[in-house]
Amino acid sequence: MHDFILNPMAWLIAAITLVGIVACGLFLWVQASRKLRVSLDPDTNSTGHVWDEDLKELNNPMPRWWMGLFYITVVFALAYLATFPGLTVIQGWLGWSSQQQYQQERATLDQSAQAAFSEFKGMSPEQVAHNPHARDIGQRIFLNNCAQCHGSDARGSKGFPNLSDRDWLYGGDPEVIRTSIEQGRNGTMPPMAAAVGNSEEQRAVAQYVLSLSGRENDSLRAQLGRAKFKEVCAACHGADGKGNVALGAPNLSDRTWLYSGTEKAILETLRNGRQNHMPSHAQLLTPEQIQVVAAYVWGLSNPQ
Repeated sequence: MHDFILNPMAWLIAAITLVGIVACGLFLWVQASRKLRVSLDPDTNSTGHVWDEDLKELNNPMPRWWMGLFYITVVFALAYLATFPGLTVIQGWLGWSSQQQYQQERATLDQSAQAAFSEFKGMSPEQVAHNPHARDIGQRIFLNNCAQCHGSDARGSKGFPNLSDRDWLYGGDPEVIRTSIEQGRNGTMPPMAAAVGNSEEQRAVAQYVLSLSGRENDSLRAQLGRAKFKEVCAACHGADGKGNVALGAPNLSDRTWLYSGTEKAILETLRNGRQNHMPSHAQLLTPEQIQVVAAYVWGLSNPQ
């Protein structure tokens, strides 16, 4: 809100708002204090408009209680803008802000949740994962915060990792999973087309990558792409293509693919690169909640 206060447009909007409210009040006062003299019959206060022979239009003022309601709305509007930051250019007498209210409500919620998580304090991730109550809580947290990307069954989809198998980009230890949830991850595969060479050399590397996982491939092209793979790709994926958990580089020698294991998909990745982002949940979840959901996710790939 601070940036908006410094904007001259905010002062203009505030001025228009105040002028509009004051103008409404003046208009009501004028209408209540003046009476139009258009009556043709002073005794009946009629305007002379008659319908259906006896239905007359009268020039009577609005009831006082009705006018009072209008006055109340004007007073309420001024009081509200003075009390709350409705004009944005002043904070308001109460000093209220939506951010402050959110923090207070979040603190109250976190405090009330301490009792629910206290039984898991001091337990190892494996012990938490074996606790039925903890699994139920972890599943609810997962569905509310993680299922949008990884699916309600945690099996992921194209571009979103499957969390129910044992194939992990950064390792599947409970503490590593906790770090991923708490701090987030940024996975980057830069475009490598220029480094690999022309389109034929790119196809050769793609065929070699297919051969690493035992997929159907052009053996001649795969052999031609082997040297280029070791020269360009091995720095991240390893000479054997088994990946690097320290970098989050995928294992290319298995059949688990984030964007499908076809030549077309591999060439697209090689030429355009990939940008994956796992947001940090440290501001959304408490440490206790992260502990439980990390144990739940770990348990998905270790059902025994």
